[in-house]
Amino acid sequence: MSNWYMLNCYISENKMSQYGLFRTISLAQCLHRSSTSLCQINLSNRIQTCGYAKKVAAKGKGKGMVKEELKGPEICKDPVRLTTYAVGVNIFKQGEDPKLKEPGEYPDWLFQLNLGMPNKLNELEADTWEYWKRLRKENMWRHNKLHKGKKF
Repeated sequence: MSNWYMLNCYISENKMSQYGLFRTISLAQCLHRSSTSLCQINLSNRIQTCGYAKKVAAKGKGKGMVKEELKGPEICKDPVRLTTYAVGVNIFKQGEDPKLKEPGEYPDWLFQLNLGMPNKLNELEADTWEYWKRLRKENMWRHNKLHKGKKF
């Protein structure tokens, strides 16, 4: 009996092991003698392992990261500043908003601009550029509504 010794060996044979997705490792007890070897496979000790790569820790953006909120411009609530400066007009990173001038220094057409709803087609004169532009726009809206439900 001294010639016999116990050895735990690992056998990794499976049809899927060539693809690297799943490997089945079975533990076997092998008895080796000088001329013969006898192995008994223990089926209850089968271990299934996946050959996937390790997950790398997230460095940048992703599902696990905290999203940074975008900050908008600061809202000015100072009534003195709102009445003396054109707040929000400066588009550059440096510098200040321009100061408001006296109403006499601005052109007259600036105070005649329509800031409300646009005029309807029947309120405009037929010979003006605004009339023809509005007519073209309304015809495009009408055409798009008519062809919205058609599949062909």
